[in-house]
Amino acid sequence: MKLPDMPWTEKYRPSTLDEIIGQKQIVSRVKAFVKNKSFPNMIFAGPAGIGKTTCAIAMAREMYGNDMSAAFKELNASDARGIDVIRGEVKEFAKTVSIAKVPIKIIFLDEADALTSDAQHALRRTMEQFSSETRFVLSANYASKIIEPIQSRCIVFRFRHLTEDDMRVYIKRVAEGEELEVDDKAVEALIYVSDGDLRKLTNVLQSVALEKRSISENSVYEIAARARPKEISTMLKCAVDGAFEKGRTELNNLMVKQGLSGEDILTQCYKEAQILPIDERNKLDIMVAIGEANFRIVEGANERIQLEAMLAQIALGATKRR
Repeated sequence: MKLPDMPWTEKYRPSTLDEIIGQKQIVSRVKAFVKNKSFPNMIFAGPAGIGKTTCAIAMAREMYGNDMSAAFKELNASDARGIDVIRGEVKEFAKTVSIAKVPIKIIFLDEADALTSDAQHALRRTMEQFSSETRFVLSANYASKIIEPIQSRCIVFRFRHLTEDDMRVYIKRVAEGEELEVDDKAVEALIYVSDGDLRKLTNVLQSVALEKRSISENSVYEIAARARPKEISTMLKCAVDGAFEKGRTELNNLMVKQGLSGEDILTQCYKEAQILPIDERNKLDIMVAIGEANFRIVEGANERIQLEAMLAQIALGATKRR
């Protein structure tokens, strides 16, 4: 029986630091640490899907080689958030003696911002006790959620969103590796729906490729469950022009026919509002309306009612200024 192919997020994950794209400055500093076989505790901070975990694993692989399993321990802090894990599994590994050629061990805590406050304070104490033989690398989407005593013991590396050029290079690499035909519009669609998240881009691309080897713009938007930018901008423009019913029809198409959620539509509205060719005052009205609708939806209000109220608020503001 043939085993299924591995997810492309793993298949095309960089195995060395040199293969990581879009983070040249951080990679060069990490490579210097690897060369010296010594480094401080570190926090890798930044949005999801931009290479934080990959960088930590590649660093350990280059430092330890075949001894990696004996000197590198990876834990996902969002699965094990409590103080017992820090006092147990983390502390036990931290105090063991490394049998690798490099005497320093690495404990990598992925999504460390999910750790409870008590667990973080226990981790701070563990970092102090075993500072001579163990280094900690923490990955976090929000570094501000990590307590100050831990931040002060670490160097913080802030990963940035990948550029469009970085993502184009990656798409070309995957397309060549999987023998896919990806036209220019499909490339732009992949970049748009991924929002700088390379993992999301890879998952969408693989999902589309399961159906056909020729990737089109339409198939990308369908698989990603995202509206086309033109559809969002048309809806907002109708509201700005005071054509509430037309805007409402566009909204109905997005929510009912395409099945998009209210929060997804608002996220795209925020993105498209910034580039609409309209007066700056109208943009301000749109931003305020989006913010209010988003708050109410997050608090549990009906999505459809709030989105229609947003369009009505924008249309009323445009009408009053005439």
